[in-house]
Amino acid sequence: MGLPGGSATSRFAAIRGWRDMKSLSIAILMGRWLSVYASFLLMATAGASYMFGLYSNDIKSTLGYDQTTLNLIGFFKDLGANIGLLSGLLNEITPPWVVLTVGATMNFTGYFMVWLAVTEKIPTPKVWHMCLYLTIGANSHTFINTGALVTCVKNFPQNRGIMLGLLNGYTGISAAVIAQLYHTFYGKNTKSFTLFVAWLPTATAFCFLRVIRIIKPVANHHQHKNNDRKLLYKFFYMSLVLAGVLLVLIVIENKVNFTRREYAGSASVVLFLLFLPLVIVGLEEYRLWKDEKNRAMSSPVTTTAAVAVATPRFDGDKKVISCWKDVFSPPEIGEDHTILQAVFSPEMITLFLTTMCGIGGTLSMMDNLGQIGTSLGYSLESITTFVSLTSVWIFLGETLAGILSEILITRYKFPRPLMFTLTLLFSCIGYLLIAFNIRIGLYVASVVTGFCFGAQWPLLFSVVSEIFGLKHYSTLYNISAMASPSGLYLLNVKITGYLYDREAMKQLRALGQERKSGEELRCNGGECYKLSFIIITGVTLFGALVSLVLVFRTRKFYRSDIYKRFREVEISPAPEKAGESPEGEAVLETGKGQFT
Repeated sequence: MGLPGGSATSRFAAIRGWRDMKSLSIAILMGRWLSVYASFLLMATAGASYMFGLYSNDIKSTLGYDQTTLNLIGFFKDLGANIGLLSGLLNEITPPWVVLTVGATMNFTGYFMVWLAVTEKIPTPKVWHMCLYLTIGANSHTFINTGALVTCVKNFPQNRGIMLGLLNGYTGISAAVIAQLYHTFYGKNTKSFTLFVAWLPTATAFCFLRVIRIIKPVANHHQHKNNDRKLLYKFFYMSLVLAGVLLVLIVIENKVNFTRREYAGSASVVLFLLFLPLVIVGLEEYRLWKDEKNRAMSSPVTTTAAVAVATPRFDGDKKVISCWKDVFSPPEIGEDHTILQAVFSPEMITLFLTTMCGIGGTLSMMDNLGQIGTSLGYSLESITTFVSLTSVWIFLGETLAGILSEILITRYKFPRPLMFTLTLLFSCIGYLLIAFNIRIGLYVASVVTGFCFGAQWPLLFSVVSEIFGLKHYSTLYNISAMASPSGLYLLNVKITGYLYDREAMKQLRALGQERKSGEELRCNGGECYKLSFIIITGVTLFGALVSLVLVFRTRKFYRSDIYKRFREVEISPAPEKAGESPEGEAVLETGKGQFT
């Protein structure tokens, strides 16, 4: 016979257990770490603008373009991928889910139209139609990147280098990730690739719309900085495993003719590694939830009411003045600039010119990788291999640059602008290997240039956030990225494409032939890209010299403690009403942050 009240006790325990489970579930869904993981996943599926080499040959052959026309289309693709001013301004006035929704819609629209064109399901589009389709599709990535990347940087300001490296790293590795998943759905039908990149990133973005958002830190958040960094390192280690597996799979697939079932097996491994970081998310949120629960039990009356609201010093009360009045009187380097103050500052002008020369060159290399391989006599299998492997090198460049720069800057005060200079100098090795057609040089060049291309992005975005502050980071980070299509147009369309077509016409005339209307123009041999990459090398060296001006102007700032103001938190008086900030803004307090 049971004890009196036993059933009531059991029911109470069951109810308490259900409430705990519900509370933990809410903590995980509302926590910072699921937001971080969701951002990683979005970046891993939103890199189609970096994979032009995988579908550019289909566009060229199906629509009968010459290399100059294809490079023009590639330019508009990169223009869309880097003109993120609209997404930045939208992110200034709306929550991230709005920016992500716009990006997902544009992604599907743009790439779906490209798929209709290359599969000839619609009448042959004009060149400007194709330029528009790829501009819309690629521009969607600025919305997705802004919604995810800017949000994570603001949530983790003291670990921005590592965070930017990881986020950009997942974008860099996306070509290899999507390639593995793509073969499972469509086999080796390359013309369906643009359909796949139309629906996959769109579906992923809609799944995580409300998870990714700004999460303000509580008063003692700065005490958890080291633990945050340890968790980010765990994400990095898992991403390294993913990159290693992708590297092995790419090499095996180049040697063995995979069937659809074997592709499904490799895709299953990739998906497992993509979802594995959820274990870290669950364990960390459980630990934080348990700590909060223990604190609440030890002080049930005062815990909620005594929670202090963190007000970082950089968000303190400041006199609001017109941005037009002080355009040419910016604050000290590292303080929050207005958009116009930053745009017209010598630092932004120098950074813009450096980026135009540096990333413009590496983007030209990336966009022409498939055509370079064809002209130099590499097999289609080899071209597919090093195009896919390039995404792995980009990933390593982005993640290692983010992590190493964070270590060097916090321990040794080694400035990030100088690291940017070093990547420009290193990339010249890859250009010269192509220019002089060194044996197996394209393999080495794809490694060198891919690594440098990847390293430049987290360094650029970190420098922007450090020099101009985080107040208008969503806009300024997109403005800085606009430099790359400017350099790309000059180096890729006006130089590389023009010189390629000129050499191809010379070869046709040497054979006594004339180009027929609508016929694809092909160039063979080392002369096709020799002069182009010699010019790109010279332009990149000039960019490296310009970057030294930025290094000189910011040397005093980088010798100081650049994260000091993020650790100095002013604790305002406790709110009069639990769950309400001093300004009257309702918040949900979970012990980890406040969710507006």
